[in-house]
Amino acid sequence: MKSRLEVRVLAVMMLSLGSLVRCDIPSSLCGAYMEGDVNIAILSSIHSKVIDLHKRTRPQPFVCTDFDLVTFLQSLAAIFAIEEINNSMLLPGIKLGYKVCDPCASPTKALHCVEHLLAINDSLPALSDYSDFRPPVKVLLGERYSELSIAIAKLLSLYLCPQVSTSSSSSVLSDKLRYPSFMRVIPSDIYQAQALVKLISHFSWNWVGVVYGDDDYGRAAYQSFVQESAGKICADFEKVVPHYLAHVDVEKYIKDAAKTIRESSAKVVLLILKPQLVEKLFKEMIQTNTSRIWIASDAWSMYRPLTKMNDINKVGKIFGFSFSMGNIPGFEDYLRNLRPTPGGRNDYIEEYKQQRLNCSLWPSNCTVDDILYAVDQREAYRERVAIYAIAHGLRKLLKCDETACSGETNFPPWKLVESMRSVDFTLNGTRYFFDEHGDFVDGYDLIMWKENGDERIIETVGKYLLKKGDVEIFSEYQSINNSLDSSRCSASCEPGTVKNQSKISCCYNCVNCTAGNYTNGFDFPECLRCPEGLWSTVRASKCEKFKEIYLFWTESYPIALLAATAIGLVLVFTSFIIFSVHRYTTVIKKADNTMSCFMFLGLTVSFVSVIMFIGRPTEHQCRAQQALYGLGFTLCVSCILVKAYRTFLAFMAFDPDKQHQLKKLYKPVINLVLLTGAQGLILLLWMTLGKSPGPVKKWPEYGLEKYVVCDEGSIIGFGVMHGYIALLAFICFFLAFKGRKVPHDFNETGVIIFSMLIHLFVWLCFIPIYIERNKTEQRHIVQASAILASNYGIIFCHFVPKCYIVLWELSENSRASIMGRLAGGVTDDAASDINILHAAGRNIPDSGINSPGVGPFVIEISTIHKDVSSTINTEDFFNTDRGSIDPTVSRHVQVRQRHSTK
Repeated sequence: MKSRLEVRVLAVMMLSLGSLVRCDIPSSLCGAYMEGDVNIAILSSIHSKVIDLHKRTRPQPFVCTDFDLVTFLQSLAAIFAIEEINNSMLLPGIKLGYKVCDPCASPTKALHCVEHLLAINDSLPALSDYSDFRPPVKVLLGERYSELSIAIAKLLSLYLCPQVSTSSSSSVLSDKLRYPSFMRVIPSDIYQAQALVKLISHFSWNWVGVVYGDDDYGRAAYQSFVQESAGKICADFEKVVPHYLAHVDVEKYIKDAAKTIRESSAKVVLLILKPQLVEKLFKEMIQTNTSRIWIASDAWSMYRPLTKMNDINKVGKIFGFSFSMGNIPGFEDYLRNLRPTPGGRNDYIEEYKQQRLNCSLWPSNCTVDDILYAVDQREAYRERVAIYAIAHGLRKLLKCDETACSGETNFPPWKLVESMRSVDFTLNGTRYFFDEHGDFVDGYDLIMWKENGDERIIETVGKYLLKKGDVEIFSEYQSINNSLDSSRCSASCEPGTVKNQSKISCCYNCVNCTAGNYTNGFDFPECLRCPEGLWSTVRASKCEKFKEIYLFWTESYPIALLAATAIGLVLVFTSFIIFSVHRYTTVIKKADNTMSCFMFLGLTVSFVSVIMFIGRPTEHQCRAQQALYGLGFTLCVSCILVKAYRTFLAFMAFDPDKQHQLKKLYKPVINLVLLTGAQGLILLLWMTLGKSPGPVKKWPEYGLEKYVVCDEGSIIGFGVMHGYIALLAFICFFLAFKGRKVPHDFNETGVIIFSMLIHLFVWLCFIPIYIERNKTEQRHIVQASAILASNYGIIFCHFVPKCYIVLWELSENSRASIMGRLAGGVTDDAASDINILHAAGRNIPDSGINSPGVGPFVIEISTIHKDVSSTINTEDFFNTDRGSIDPTVSRHVQVRQRHSTK
């Protein structure tokens, strides 16, 4: 019992003595040092806080607190590298020394340290020329924080003393005009900003919050991030927190930032803060049970103490970038047997051991963990690289070979700057060199704080290589992409839509791409046009080949067209046969066989043109459609016009002179050739001089179907062709209408009027339908239907009724039937029969008349308007040789039959 009490008393005494151990040693501001031929100054904030810094009223000594294991480990790594070089032949015959000074994360104390390190005989001389200024230290390693490095670099630029940092990443330090002797073994924050933007963009975030420290590093890093993310990522809020932990209002700023984070819609927060401030902010988040996705800057991304915070898993996922890390051979054994360098002194090691003893005796009061487990040793790898960079610069400056160095060791520091800038060496298989700005440009490791029980462990899950300029996540961690919440001002515009931008670049509405356009990714600013030959529907994510639409032979409508065409051709051929067989009957003679034959030919050609509309159009097929219809139907209408003109001349009252002149124009065959030839000329000019019809592909307004149709080519040629047919039809209608009151036995005006009305009506309806269908490219269907309607109008008006009369009333019109009726005397019916027979060009036998020797019948024609009678033979009235009615016959006639003897 007594022995235990003695141990505890001894421990209390040791702790009391240990609490008095500070970096500010009266005889030297450096807590660790070892003299050498060339001394290296090491600035490392082993303590992270200066007590009552804001209360200083006079320049009294600084008192530091809060032992920092990370910076302590980094200082040990630098010392270990110096010992390693001294035991190698890199600088034969040269011993490197070091002095470690603790700025305690304060720029003011950092300047105090530099003043002490550069002092000669405890005094820093003020000279007009520092070219031969030879301080006891030739190069300075540090500081960790950019704010301290900037302050130090400004002072060192006066002496051009080289300074090498392993973690100060502020972009302003790349300015060689202001900081000519500053170098670092990490990339600038410019590249960190690029890496952060690439990381945020990789996860499709664009709506973030930013909290940064109010110091040179925080402001510069934030500005770099803003510039790099312009137009890609938007900040919902930006909060600034005082950099110094001793700031009187730091807690107030932390609480204000925490409140803003809770109220923001941003699910991702970028923290550009020192680790101690991040710890305070996380405590606020844990207390309010607030979870976010945190993006760590390099200042705290590898800070191990944070991983062991109480309830750290409640804050959410944590990502960040760290500078490239590596293993230091033999360093773990060095830490297990931690001791000062032989011939040197290290009060920080003693302080660490005393605080570890405190943890062993009273775990509840533990403030420092075992350095082997509390800090990732790979974080100290950059100190090793920096020391080797200094050593290679010294090797070049001191003109070292494999056995000795011939250069002077007490050189002015400015001479080392140039030789260090040009170093190019390989360490552990990796090549290192400084760029024109004095920076390394290797890249970053992407790290994630993974849950491990109640703590977190830091894992490297990817990389950002400056040469590639993109974030790469290792294959085994690809599932991360699917496990993260979205943080966007607006939902991503899916493929097939584009952004309709608002005033804020990250906020927008999504608008569908129209037909013929597409987007195949998210958040496109505008739709892409489909390549030639492809098409897309509305809101399409890709373009596809069209399904060609035309009148396929196997489809219902083409089959209907073919059936209608076949029926029409059958009717034409049947009518032709009937007209040929019964060509001597009165009904057929009145129809004029010659004109009827040409009409049959025209209708046949017109029907054949309908077949040209079926199938995939070709250039010749498109021309044939219009040419066959134009010539065929023009021939048919021309025949009707000749008939109408004959009736017009025969039964219309004219002045004899005018009648004689008009009769000269009546040349049936010549008329037919001229009228049809005019249409042929129109077609020839259309097909040769104008744009001729040809197949085209029409893009519909929607759907993935492409209409392959015959384009009419020159719309003028198309219109003139149809207009010419319409003109002929109108003339037919006009002439027939003028003769509509002629007695039916000698007149075809009724069927001409009706057939031409059908044609004109069909094509008048065709015009607006054709124009409307032009939008859906179904004009070929409309035109084919109009051709069929017109053809059927001619057939049913001109041929079918006559065929019906010939076939079904033939028994009543037969010679035997007529003779039987004539045997009973000449009655009204007999008179009609005689008239019919004479119209057929035949004589009545004597036995058929009451008195023998009956000669040919004659017809007494009396005009209605005049009491004039004349007697003419039936051959004169029905001129069967010419197939026409004698035009000299007066307009309105009454026929009476009388019997005459020779």
